[in-house]
Amino acid sequence: MVDTKKQDSRDRLLEIAQKIFGEKGYMGTTLRDISSCHGLKHASLYYHFPGGKEELFVEVTERTILQHGQGLAEFMKEDGPDLRGKLQGAARWLLSSSPMDLMRMSASDMPALKKESAKRLMDLVYVHMICQLRNVITEAVEIGELGKETDPGLIGGAFLGLIESLYSIPEFALKKTRAQMANELIDIILKGLDYNGGTV
Repeated sequence: MVDTKKQDSRDRLLEIAQKIFGEKGYMGTTLRDISSCHGLKHASLYYHFPGGKEELFVEVTERTILQHGQGLAEFMKEDGPDLRGKLQGAARWLLSSSPMDLMRMSASDMPALKKESAKRLMDLVYVHMICQLRNVITEAVEIGELGKETDPGLIGGAFLGLIESLYSIPEFALKKTRAQMANELIDIILKGLDYNGGTV
């Protein structure tokens, strides 16, 4: 029989850890940061996560990736059958949820983890996030919405990075909403830049 009190405490701990790791990253977060927000003694975290900070981070990050994957799938279905609608749905999801900060994850968090933990997390990002975008872009190529020379995996990964980068713009510097900027980026991706090789 499941101990619901223990499970509730663990779930609450995961929610708090998800928020703090999301804001500070793996290297910037201590177990004391998490335990103090949860009202637990520092040592009590090891009851739920005997592997310590890395075990907690891996579980929290897995949970976050799966949430993002599910959200992407649902929002891409809601916004219409064409590629523009699917990308707008993906952007809407990414901008309505806490950012993953994949750049920080790659540059700072992953190198601090054991190799097998880092690989598992990056494989999950690829399967649950990038592959979903790659698949809708591949479909667009197959039905002629995009040219055959398009690299769906590259575009899918770049799209994630572009939309996440909108979080780095401080509120006071926003001239448009992030959703408006995301739609502009989608138009640029779909139309391509009208580059003239430096001639006027």
